[in-house]
Formats: sequence, structure tokens, C-alpha cells
Amino acid sequence: MTSNTLTWRSALLALAVVAVWGTNFVVIKVALTHLPPLTFAALRFTFALLPAAFFIKRPDVPWRNLAAYGVLIGLGQFGMLYIAMQHDISPGLASLVVQVQVFFTIGLSMWLTGERVKRFQIAALVLATGGLAVILLHTDGSTTPLGLGLVLIAAASWAGGNMVQRSTPGVNSLAYVVWASLFSIPPLLILALVFEGPQRMLLGVQHADLGTWGAVLWQSVGNTLFGYAAWGWLLARYPAATISPLAFFVPVFGMAASAALLGEPMQTWKLAAAGLVLGGLALNMFWPMLRRPATQAS
Repeated sequence: MTSNTLTWRSALLALAVVAVWGTNFVVIKVALTHLPPLTFAALRFTFALLPAAFFIKRPDVPWRNLAAYGVLIGLGQFGMLYIAMQHDISPGLASLVVQVQVFFTIGLSMWLTGERVKRFQIAALVLATGGLAVILLHTDGSTTPLGLGLVLIAAASWAGGNMVQRSTPGVNSLAYVVWASLFSIPPLLILALVFEGPQRMLLGVQHADLGTWGAVLWQSVGNTLFGYAAWGWLLARYPAATISPLAFFVPVFGMAASAALLGEPMQTWKLAAAGLVLGGLALNMFWPMLRRPATQAS
């Protein structure tokens, strides 16, 4: 870590990463016009694994660790997210709701380590839950209770993946994600064969146009390889407290891109829900930082 202040080049790199991660939800919607969701997810992790695995050394962690992460992130997070986004939730709201993985991660951490919940965390959770309640009360044809539930499962799976990865600190995050993809592919393919069927899978691949394949590559190369490599590079050079808050821009980019490129309406209730969820996430992130200087001064 060299400094608490980002250089302009590092700031642009961080902005590029969160822009890729945010607009990624629009890209998912584009690919789902031709590809069934589980087939799409299997392709995404196949291209994340190959050919990168031939050039990136396997991280020095147990295979069971990679397997758990691969299943949680591949099937649990992205499999459920893609199914939800096919018909049951808009890209903008999906980019927002999945961020509640922060609270699932806190809950898992307390359960596994016995850490006590703090008052500011309860307040943050109440705010975020209020935002989810606003969304639930306004579900319509573009967003359904099923879609909201599936994205919450995706968020919980993401949190589980976070806990698995944190059990092996100091590991290169890009190598970890690449090699864990080896275990994402089989369950996705098996469930795709069972629920989508070989004919639908084949038709989806045959009818996929350049835009669809571009979306698949955006997911694997842009979202996974570039995103994790660049984010890991930034975290190696700056304090986590400097880099992590930038992730708040992901749903901002997600909602803005969905409105601009897909015409997703941004009603007052949707903006209010975003304010509550992001407010809860911000309180959870920044309250300890604000309290620390006061404690040190006393």
C-alpha cells in the first residue's frame, strides 16, 4: 500500500471496473434473449476457466475450497441471478438487490465466529430491508416476488462464497476465481440438461448472434478476468477502506445503464428503494470509519 489517495490513473481504473460490473446487468439481459439462463451461466464460467487456466497457476488452496466457492458463486449466485433476470426482475433492480450480500456476509460471519451484532449494523439492515420492502410492494410485470426471492438467494450464495474465500487469505483473487470456475460448470450443465433440455440448449447456442456472444465474453473476460485482476491490483496498492466504498457505484451504473439502454423506468418508488438500500450499505461501511477518529482523539 503506497497511499490513501488514488492517483488519477488508479481512479480511472477503479471507475472502469465498477462501470463494467454495473453495466454487466444490462449485458446479462441482452444474452438472455437467446440463451437459456443455466446454459448462459455454464458458458460464462467455461470461458472464464479456458484458456486462462493454462496461463494462471492454480492457487495453493484445498480443492474442496475451490469446489465450494465454485458451486456457491456459479450455481448459487449467477445461476439464480440469470434465472431471475430472464423474466422476473429488471436489470436495474437486480443490480441493487444483489448488493444486500453485505448483510448476509455479516450474518454468516457472526454465526461462524460468534461476533456480536452492533447497533449501527442493525440500523443499516433496517434501512436496507425497508428498501426491499418498497420493491416488494411495487412488484409488477417486470419484477415479481419470485424474482426478488431468487436474487436474494443469489446474494446469500455470494455471501457464502465470500466466507469460503476469506478462509484462505492472501490468495490471488483472479487465480482463485479462474480455478473455482472448474467446479461451477458441471452443476450448471447438469441442471441445464434437466430443466432446459438439450434441444433448448442447442437452439440457444445456434441462434446466438454476435451480440449474444459478445455478452458472454463480457461476462467472462470483462466482468471476471479484467474486473478481478484490476480490483486485486488496486487492493494490493491502496487500503481496503479507500477501494471498497467505490463498489457503491455498481448499482448506480447498473440502474443508469438499464434506464439509458433498455428504457427501464425509474419511478419515484424505485429511487426511494435505491436510496434506502444504498443508505444501509453506506451506514454499514462508513460508520466505523467516522467513529474511529473520534475514538482515537479521546
